[in-house]
Amino acid sequence: MAMPDDARRIRVLTFNTLFRGRVRARMDALARLVDESDYDIVCLQEVISPPVLARFCSETPSFPYMARAGGFPLVRGGLVTLSRWPIVKSHFHPFALAGPARPEWLLNKGALFTRIRLAGGWLTAVNTHLSANMDMDWSPSNAYTKVEQSELARLAAAIKRIDPAEPLIAMGDFNVPRDSRYLTEFASAAGLRDALAGRTEPTYRPECADIGAIDQFLHRPGLEAEARLVFTDVVRLPDGTTAHLSDHYGLAATVTL
Repeated sequence: MAMPDDARRIRVLTFNTLFRGRVRARMDALARLVDESDYDIVCLQEVISPPVLARFCSETPSFPYMARAGGFPLVRGGLVTLSRWPIVKSHFHPFALAGPARPEWLLNKGALFTRIRLAGGWLTAVNTHLSANMDMDWSPSNAYTKVEQSELARLAAAIKRIDPAEPLIAMGDFNVPRDSRYLTEFASAAGLRDALAGRTEPTYRPECADIGAIDQFLHRPGLEAEARLVFTDVVRLPDGTTAHLSDHYGLAATVTL
């Protein structure tokens, strides 16, 4: 028997929330938007503070399921996945530390793999945040480029270990431009398709830095996905002032199983 259309479609958000600068006010505003949304799964990056995460979860009661990696005093990797559907299991896949030395080592970056039971079957959601290219130079000889290439290779290998019959989506702040060969090579190695292939509108606010489309949404063949930018405008914060929710825009996708 075929699944009803509503059971075959899920709505997903990925968003780098920015760990500094009026964090509580921005996260409160984001919580309201998320809780009132029709998203089924929400993958967040740079949620570093456990108290901020606890407050966010208390303000998003329509998402009863949450995955994060253990760790103290920071949320490991800054990665959090919320779901309106039951989470069966999750695990954190760390990236190896590699120079140059930098403060983001404190985050222990990696990827959060979360298996979710939907009405029409199963889905693995991979939420990740790669190391930043501090030079904004993606030439092959750049030290940060080499770090990102290593992380992409580790991520592709981890994804390939998931049963190929399992529907899988991978998203987050890759810190690698969408039109770079590194992302294309990663997608090929991981057996994924880019839901935004050919589109290079920036996902990082241009007034902050001109680094292009560094947030990504990919999926396994057999799934269909349509993605778009969200949270591009300022929003009203709880104190009545307005601000952007982050230095990134979000990506929202409708995925058809």
